[in-house]
Amino acid sequence: MKYSKQRKIECQRSLFESIFFVAAGSFVVLLLYFGCDKAISPEKEFSGEPQEQQAEESRENVDGSSYGKEIEEAVSILESEEQEQLQEAAISAAEGCADLYKDIKVLDTTFYQLGQRTKEQRRETVSRMGGLGYVSVSKGINMENYEEVEMFYSRYSDGEEAQVTICDIYGDGRFGCRTFLYRAGKLQVYYVEITWQEGGVPILSHTSVWDLEEIRLTEKGYFIYTNKIKISHGNLREHYRIKPLAEDCRALTEKYISGLSYIDYNLLTVDWNGSNVEDIIMDTMFGDIYHMHTGEYLKVHGGRVDAEIFEEIMTIYFPITIEQLHHCCGYDADSDTYECDLFSVRPYAPFGEVVDYTENEDGTLTLFVDGVWPDYDSDYAFTNQVVIQSYEDGTFCYLSNVVEQQEMEIPVIKK
Repeated sequence: MKYSKQRKIECQRSLFESIFFVAAGSFVVLLLYFGCDKAISPEKEFSGEPQEQQAEESRENVDGSSYGKEIEEAVSILESEEQEQLQEAAISAAEGCADLYKDIKVLDTTFYQLGQRTKEQRRETVSRMGGLGYVSVSKGINMENYEEVEMFYSRYSDGEEAQVTICDIYGDGRFGCRTFLYRAGKLQVYYVEITWQEGGVPILSHTSVWDLEEIRLTEKGYFIYTNKIKISHGNLREHYRIKPLAEDCRALTEKYISGLSYIDYNLLTVDWNGSNVEDIIMDTMFGDIYHMHTGEYLKVHGGRVDAEIFEEIMTIYFPITIEQLHHCCGYDADSDTYECDLFSVRPYAPFGEVVDYTENEDGTLTLFVDGVWPDYDSDYAFTNQVVIQSYEDGTFCYLSNVVEQQEMEIPVIKK
C-alpha cells in the first residue's frame, strides 16, 4: 500500500517506545520496592497518561490536537477502503499547500515536533485549502466552505446518511482532519493527522476513531459535538464556529475580551462603573490582566505578588486608585504585596465574543459581547456592553460593564 513504509516506521517506533516504557517501569518498581518501607496498595495503579497542560487554546478548543488515542478506540463504521481514501485525501490536501511549508522547522525528527506558524501563515494555508474546495479552519480564522457543514447537519437532521471533513490547521502547521459521519443511526469521527518533514513534505502522522453522543448547529453558527468519552487532550464537548465573524469584531475580541473569565471573577457578570469598581476587583483576576498586559503567564510565590507590578497594571486597566487597591485586594504593608490566586483553565467555562461595537463621541468604545457557552449548547448565554478607553501606547482601561441574562443564568461569583 501507499503508506506501508511509513506504517512500518511507526510500528517500529511504537515497539521501541513500548520496550522503553516497560523497562523504565520495572526500574521504578524496583526503586520503590527497595527504597520504601510502605507497601503499595494494590488498588492504586500508576498512570502513564500525561497531565493536561494549561494552555490558551483551552479557552476556545479549535486548536487542540490529539497526539494520543482515546481511552478505548471505537470500531470504525467505515470500511477499510474508505478509511484509506480519507487518508489519501488528507495527504492530497496537504500536498496542495506544500509550497507554503518549504520553510517548516522540524524541532524533533523522532516525533516531528514542529515550530509554531504565525497567524498570517495559517491564514494563507486556510485560504489555499478553501480555494481547493476543502472545509478548512484555524484558531482565530474564519472557516472556509462552511456551507458544507450546514449541508451535513441538514441531512443528519433529516435522518439521512451524511459526512463532512473539516481540516483544522494547528498552530504548528499540522493538519487535523476530522470527518464527521452519520451512518446507520450512529455518529462518529474519523480523524487523520498530517505532519511535515523538512522541505514541506507531508506525511501521515496517525489516525483515530471515536463515537459521538450528539451534534448540534446553533443559530449563530456554532457546530457543537459531544464525544462519548473524553479523548486525549480534548473535552467531552467541543466546537467549531463555522459561520464567519467580522474581522473587526474578531480583532476586538482578541484584544479586549479573549482571556477574560466569566467564572473566576465578576468583571463580566455584574453591572459596574467607576463608582463601584471596588466591587469587581478580585485577587483571582490579576493573572489574566497580567497576561493581557505582558503576553506572559504570571508566576506567583506564596500566593502573593509584589505591590509595584500589581498597582502599575491594575491602575492602567481599571479606574481605580492605589488607596482603593489597598482596601479591596488583600494588601500587606509589611511585605508590600497583594494576595493573588491563580485559577487554572477550567472546563465548562463560557467565553465572550464581540458581535458589534460603537465608537462614542468621547473617544471611548462600547463593545457588544455575546457570552458563548458550548457546554450547554448556547451561543447566546448572556450579553455584555463593555466600555473601553484606549490609550496611544496600546494599553486601555475597562470603564464599565452591563450584563443581561439571555439563554443561561449569569454565573454568581462570591468575592
